Amino acid sequence: MTTQERFTLIVYAPALMSNDSRTVAIIHGLEKAFPGLRLEWEIGEGGRPIPLPQRDAWLLASIKEGGFPLICNGDESYAVTVNGRDRSGLFSPGGQSQFEAHARLPLDETVLAAAAPLLEAMAEGARSFWGHASPYSYGSEVAQQFRRSPDGPDLSPRGLPMLNLPQKSPRPETPYFLGWLNYWSAAAAEVIGFPDPARDAELLSRAHRTPSGGWIVQLTETPLDYDNPVHLDALKRAYERFPAIGGRSTPLP
Repeated sequence: MTTQERFTLIVYAPALMSNDSRTVAIIHGLEKAFPGLRLEWEIGEGGRPIPLPQRDAWLLASIKEGGFPLICNGDESYAVTVNGRDRSGLFSPGGQSQFEAHARLPLDETVLAAAAPLLEAMAEGARSFWGHASPYSYGSEVAQQFRRSPDGPDLSPRGLPMLNLPQKSPRPETPYFLGWLNYWSAAAAEVIGFPDPARDAELLSRAHRTPSGGWIVQLTETPLDYDNPVHLDALKRAYERFPAIGGRSTPLP
């Protein structure tokens, strides 16, 4: 399976502590959101799946350096993997370390149909500030939007706005960028000024509230394709609507 055929979910949350039950909540939530999914194997030497008969206890005991090891569904022909990692305060808003949870799944119709519940489960389980779900190739595109020099261009090669690096943002609730599916906690939604019924009718038609009061917001009908002019226009409109994303400015009144 090539990287172009993978689907990525990432959520950004407060730093992970030892024996932090959020690790177990993330895994339980993903399994509930995707019928038949069992994440009960670790990855051994050479990539070989090793069963975890006491998975939850193993997860809690394996928390170290702000994250947890890669676990999977044990099916190399349809691989689903999840892990957690520390995001150093050197690269995070306000100089405070964060916890990132990552999941990768095959990019197929079954996964896309469950994408919103999967992102919601992962984000709510981690008690995240924000998160996203996107085709794997999103990373190379977003990387071209980050402003690494004050003398850099005003727009990316795709004509999208340049974004400030996460460590330049004073608030952890501020999303770094837009994905295809976006999770905004209640705090993140307040920071960016969402929703405004008068301006966000289209986005609200593809959005729903989460139990914690956050939002799952789908940007386009189908997964983001940066070669699709309609999708690029949707991205440009959303970035214009939410100037706080990427730490560019505060929301307009």
